[in-house]
Order: sequence, then C-alpha cells, then structure tokens
Amino acid sequence: MTTRPDATEYEPHYAPYVALVPDGEIITILTSQLEKTLTLLRRLTEDRAGRAYAPGKWTIKEVLGHITDAERILAYRALCIARKDKTPLPGFEQDDYVAGANFNAQPISGLIEQFEAVRRSNLYLFGSFTDDAWKRRGTANGKEISTRALAYNIVGHELHHVGVLNSRYLAG
Repeated sequence: MTTRPDATEYEPHYAPYVALVPDGEIITILTSQLEKTLTLLRRLTEDRAGRAYAPGKWTIKEVLGHITDAERILAYRALCIARKDKTPLPGFEQDDYVAGANFNAQPISGLIEQFEAVRRSNLYLFGSFTDDAWKRRGTANGKEISTRALAYNIVGHELHHVGVLNSRYLAG
C-alpha cells in the first residue's frame, strides 16, 4: 500500500511523525531508511555511543534502544490489527522501557544488530500484508489506528530520532 494514511487513521499526536515520511512505497522507504541508519550508527565508537548531549538526556545507546523497542511495539500492533485481532492493545511508557533495559551496559554493536534484525523481520511482516490488511483499524493505547499508520509511525519516529542524533549528538 503506497498511499499515506489520512488523518482519521491515527491520533493527532502521531501527525508530526507521519508528516516526516517522504512520499513513496512504504516498504521501499523502510528498506532505504534501514541502510541509511545503519551507515550512521556503524560510525559510532563505544565511547561516543555511551554519551548524552546534556545531563538528564538519553545516551545514543538509549536512543537506539528506544527506537528498536518502539518499532517492536508498533509492529506488534500492526500484526494484531492486520490479522483482525480486536483485542485493545496497551500503551507503553518510553521512559520506563529505557530505564528497565540497561542499554548502556550493552555494546553498541549488539544494539545495532538488534535494530537491524527487528527491521529486517518487520520488512517481511509488512511485505506480507494485503491491501485490506493495510487499511484495517484497531485500538492501541485507547485510540483507533490503522495498520498503515503504524508503519508510517515507525518510519517517522526513527526519522525524528535520527534527526536528533544528527543535530544534538553528532553535530560538530
């Protein structure tokens, strides 16, 4: 499904993420985004990846772990909705996930491998969806959302955080 979700398919909170996604086939965008992000991440040293740009901010390792966890959760939601599961899906508190993960104790290479494995798996998942599955809607975090809006959120969420990495962590 190549069409962008309309605003009725997600909550306004997600609009900035959806707006960041370029036009084109979402599977192609997910694939090219993976390669660009891997190129960026593979330049990082262990020391650099363990630093935050300011006190109280996440380290690069924590940002990457957050991106990966969020993609896992959004893809699970997409799977449930695409498969016609009507069970309301829970929300998640990102700060609790980061605090509970201990990303800083993990090597950056392992976090990069996890990110890549999650995305490659999701490319197969999204590639299996029919046009009807992309249009299905379900409930996540008490709000209605479509399968395709979840895919767009994955891309936009990553674009947002990669932008922050480039502007605040890696600039200069």
